[in-house]
Amino acid sequence: MRIGLYPGTFDPITLGHIDIIRRASALVDRLVIGVAINRDKGPLFALEERVAMIETECAKLSAQTGTEIVAHPFENLLIDCAQDVGAQVIVRGLRAVADFEYEFQMVGMNRALNDSVETVFLMAEARHQAIASKLVKEIARLGGDVSKFVTPAVNTALKERFAA
Repeated sequence: MRIGLYPGTFDPITLGHIDIIRRASALVDRLVIGVAINRDKGPLFALEERVAMIETECAKLSAQTGTEIVAHPFENLLIDCAQDVGAQVIVRGLRAVADFEYEFQMVGMNRALNDSVETVFLMAEARHQAIASKLVKEIARLGGDVSKFVTPAVNTALKERFAA
């Protein structure tokens, strides 16, 4: 069984993330969505909320693709998380050249730590490439319309969070 790991903070999950998940599920039998616990970033949504959003959105994809998709919180090194879940492949999304520079360094470090895990880069479809969770949160916080960037359920969650 080929297992892939797609890590991120997913605060919140966007249509860009969902596009990468959909495309990555064609490459593996089981796709683990590694939900990073990063206390330094100060996420808008609690870990449990992010996991629930991912599970809700990915249930539809799993049914469509036939690939098992599961959410897995992690707080250790990415390469250790890959080993914990039995992943042979780490899936990373790229949006721009700036992403590539950072990801290039990460691949080198991960290969030095464990060269049995490959990293695969996927570019989101053109209409989703500019979507970043950080920008989505900022637009939503300022009352802007983010419905083009997230699912209806995530849009509602953002509205509720910023209405409080």
